[in-house]
Amino acid sequence: MSQKIRVLMVDDEEKFRTTTQKILNRRGFDTLLADSGEEALKMLKENPDVVVLDIKMPGMDGQETLREIKARRKDLPVIMLTGHGAVPSAQEALDSGASDYLAKPCDIDLLVAKITDAHRHKGLADTLEDKTVADVMIPIADYTTVNQNDTVGNAIARLRESFTSRESTSSIMETGHRSILVFDDQGSVIGILAIIDLLKALMPFYLTAPKPSTADSIQYSPLFWRGMFSRETQKIAVQKIADVMSPAPLTIKADSNLMEAAYAMISNQKRRLAVEAHGRIIGIIREQDLFFEMERILR
Repeated sequence: MSQKIRVLMVDDEEKFRTTTQKILNRRGFDTLLADSGEEALKMLKENPDVVVLDIKMPGMDGQETLREIKARRKDLPVIMLTGHGAVPSAQEALDSGASDYLAKPCDIDLLVAKITDAHRHKGLADTLEDKTVADVMIPIADYTTVNQNDTVGNAIARLRESFTSRESTSSIMETGHRSILVFDDQGSVIGILAIIDLLKALMPFYLTAPKPSTADSIQYSPLFWRGMFSRETQKIAVQKIADVMSPAPLTIKADSNLMEAAYAMISNQKRRLAVEAHGRIIGIIREQDLFFEMERILR
């Protein structure tokens, strides 16, 4: 690296601290050491670029040290070192302003990557301002909704209406939500009905039931399929939506960053999330809403 990144390593384990310093220095970093939270605060006068901070330390622990560092140097990236599987501690650290976390024992290559990435993005929050989920979501008033006791036939009609061209909240011409939110009688979201749910509902039981291994290669004749799509469509039309819908979508806070929304969709293999504020659902954010924002940024 052309200019050495100054790293402040804060850990009460002397062997881990000094060994990590030697490795990081060999990798081209300028590594400072502190054995406690109190010492780390004194070392801020050395102007480190990144702090690597252990959560579990005697005296002033990592969480308290993190909060004090952020109070003094808000823009200073802090990477927390947590115990293996300590998700609550890591989440608390992220909520308090940590830029990232890493479980101990940590892979040195991963630590180097996280330090470099934290330094690269230092201060960018002030120059690159992301929108929040609430900024790009579809408000609940603009989304197609139905009651759980409505029929599938009514849901199909409502869903078809949503494909009528209209201008979205981001001033982009868009057609169709491709799903309907399902509410109960108390006004709570209890499910979602997407086109794929309708197609699954069309399938007669005998098509999806387990078959003997000897039947795996059986090919149905054209006569077998004749009229089946129309017949099954008419059959499910009188069913209640609650019988064919999927569970309610995962929720995300309205003030969440768009990257958090993208991560939630990828991690959970979901194409849309319900947006929550003050204990109620206020909108839906979909994969295409994130795509539109990507296009806007590049434009």
